[in-house]
Amino acid sequence: MSIWLSLSPRCFSQVQPRPPQGQQVPCFFIFGDSLVDNGNNNGILTLARANYRPYGIDFPLGPTGRFTNGRTYVDALAQLMGFRTYIPPSSRARGLELLRGVNYASGAAGIRQETGDNLGAHTSMNAQVANFGNTVQQLRRYFRGDNDSLSSYLSKCMFFSGMGSNDYLNNYFMPDFYSTSSDYTASAYATVLLQDYARQLGQLYSLGARKVMVTAVGQIGYIPYQLARTRANNTKCNEKINNVIQYFNTGLKKMVQNFNGGQLPGAKFVYLDFYKSSQDLSTNGTSFGFEVVDKGCCGVGRNNGQITCLPLQQPCENREKYLFWDAFHPTELANILLAKATYSSQSYTYPINIQQLAML
Repeated sequence: MSIWLSLSPRCFSQVQPRPPQGQQVPCFFIFGDSLVDNGNNNGILTLARANYRPYGIDFPLGPTGRFTNGRTYVDALAQLMGFRTYIPPSSRARGLELLRGVNYASGAAGIRQETGDNLGAHTSMNAQVANFGNTVQQLRRYFRGDNDSLSSYLSKCMFFSGMGSNDYLNNYFMPDFYSTSSDYTASAYATVLLQDYARQLGQLYSLGARKVMVTAVGQIGYIPYQLARTRANNTKCNEKINNVIQYFNTGLKKMVQNFNGGQLPGAKFVYLDFYKSSQDLSTNGTSFGFEVVDKGCCGVGRNNGQITCLPLQQPCENREKYLFWDAFHPTELANILLAKATYSSQSYTYPINIQQLAML
């Protein structure tokens, strides 16, 4: 991938900055967890870190904190939208760089504040939204305080939010650490999650977000971590988890319909059905070129799913044959395939695809 042309200071009070030729939107802001974290957890005290080999073994810059062997889903998506370099993590994004977007995602993060505490420090969705608010304050400098111009600029940007997986994996289905599974039925838990999430997405809207992608929780009952736990019972996956997260996914799609139906005037939300896509990749893996769909390319224990990749561990040789990189995360190829599918088709997007959202 080519290196970005350096930005030079300019006055933005009269003329708004335009994206480079071929770049479909001026900026891309990313919120989420380890599926899209690109280094925000590197400098904090947490077990949810990936800034060591073999993570990044196929990435040009090596181990950066991405929880896969190469590019993440949002890396691949940014390329499809014409960005010529990666969106920087919020931990090191500075100055004019903010104008083309920031990645606020943090491994182990969730919608709920306490989610992921079992793994150590992380940046929750509440904090990620607050960090974006700080970014907006900094951007005002480049628009000389012209809020209308800044709002117009942000309305053309793309926003991605992928949250919810950890609220199940590192909260609801961890009864020894959290009380949520005894405090709430599966349906009630989804309801409180969605209430919090609607508030957070509403805050992004109030800060200027207008083109927003939100993701369903994938079929986490099929990931190597869950398979390692259920294989002792000779089951192919943890259907209990898959059934429970459907409450959240169904409610999230309804939320998108409500937002688009006038609840957030001027906004356009797109629902990315990661549940269906992960199901298709798991059940029809061979048609995508995957030979191994139930084991991590690296890791420890049954299905390479009991512990994630250890430092300097030797991963599988042919990463393109594996759907999963480690106990939880897909390989670079899986991320690229999903990005292409959601960008230009409606197989996993509602009500429009990402390319159509970018063109609005």
